[in-house]
Amino acid sequence: MSITEYNGSAVLAMIGKDCVAIASDRRFGVQARTVSCDFQRIFKNSDKVYVAIPGLGTDVQTVSQRIDFRSNLYKLREGREMSPATLLHMISSMMYEKRFGPYYVEPVVAGLDQENKPFVGNMDLIGCENVPADFVVGGTASEQLYGICESMWRPDMEPEDLFETVSQCLLNAQDRDALSGWGAVVYVIEADKVTVRTLKGRMD
Repeated sequence: MSITEYNGSAVLAMIGKDCVAIASDRRFGVQARTVSCDFQRIFKNSDKVYVAIPGLGTDVQTVSQRIDFRSNLYKLREGREMSPATLLHMISSMMYEKRFGPYYVEPVVAGLDQENKPFVGNMDLIGCENVPADFVVGGTASEQLYGICESMWRPDMEPEDLFETVSQCLLNAQDRDALSGWGAVVYVIEADKVTVRTLKGRMD
């Protein structure tokens, strides 16, 4: 087992019409043993930008704190919020700095830019960026997520359709992965609001 799979995780971000959704499971385990079902993997960076961090639980918390630290420095220096693309580059640079002893996480960034255009992107544990036009996945359930998301995603989904698609993709993918699941949390980010819903999943 890879160390990135030690605690289990499932993360998904998907683009809709003038909106974007980011979701994760809630399980925190030690290999096959479940420790808790309320672990936080999605972190708010600004009103319209969120980061999800799948991977080793201790590094999830360390990286989220380092992202907050660097984001706050940027806000002080620049006097504005970071755009999602800028945040992705910043995290990529931070991950590459530690390439010889990396953080065992694969961060996912989702949000709306200054023109309210949706953006999703992710990277591997040494910061190699991936910015597609549809969706990104991460965690131990990523193979299952890729399959179902490629089948279910379609362009220009409205917020409610996007929520339903993301929810079904995540719940069905994590049902087929023993190391993730136990519920999910979904954030739907729009220009004027962010809707957060917690989903019940299989508890076995």
